[in-house]
Amino acid sequence: MSRSVTPPEFGWRPGLRTGVGLGLAVFPVALSFGALATTLGWPPAATIICSVIVFSAGAQLALLTTLTAGSTLFLALGAATLINLRFLPMGIAVAGSLKGPAWKRALGAQTILDGSWAAAYQGAGRYDRLTMFGASAVQWPVWILGTVVGVVTAPPPTLVASLGLDLVFPGFFLVLLLDTFRSTPRAPWIAGIAILLTGGLLLVAPAGVAVLLSSLAALVILIGRGRGGTGRSDDAELA
Repeated sequence: MSRSVTPPEFGWRPGLRTGVGLGLAVFPVALSFGALATTLGWPPAATIICSVIVFSAGAQLALLTTLTAGSTLFLALGAATLINLRFLPMGIAVAGSLKGPAWKRALGAQTILDGSWAAAYQGAGRYDRLTMFGASAVQWPVWILGTVVGVVTAPPPTLVASLGLDLVFPGFFLVLLLDTFRSTPRAPWIAGIAILLTGGLLLVAPAGVAVLLSSLAALVILIGRGRGGTGRSDDAELA
């Protein structure tokens, strides 16, 4: 006897409920960002404004780590941009589900976040924009609030070092990498080449340059795949 499966709900209210759960997850990350940025010398106002405008954990952590490693602002922005390039295919996927004039669709595209995007998926290439809007509408103020709390309660630098809190962000990126290993068959090869490139470049170049050029690992794998001509799709590999 088969059991009936309740179909997922979509709309503003389900989106807001989803946003509450996602907000609980992003709050400690935002708090950690605000606290560590302050202990590393970022002005409180600049730290909070960064969260208001950028509103991306990966991009902000990339900015923080590359700037504190001695790189220039240009290189730090380049690293943050590489992190956020994932939103390009996500935006293309959602574009057909956004309604209204161009300016309104562009504004709606600003609410594309990883969790909100996944929650809004209805299947068959369709997304519910109201669900995405609702989920993101909760996460944005929560992210800003977490940053403010982190700035206000920032521990002294000595405590950060003694407790190993400066390892929070490298650990964050490690979790993202391991999650990618499960979904992308070529991810281990890309990561391995990127590690070798970054390690070698750090001997002769600033950290920001090393981070930027490590992205060439994906290009190396892509070119090798094209020459190999396996003829297999990603879906086939995942199956």
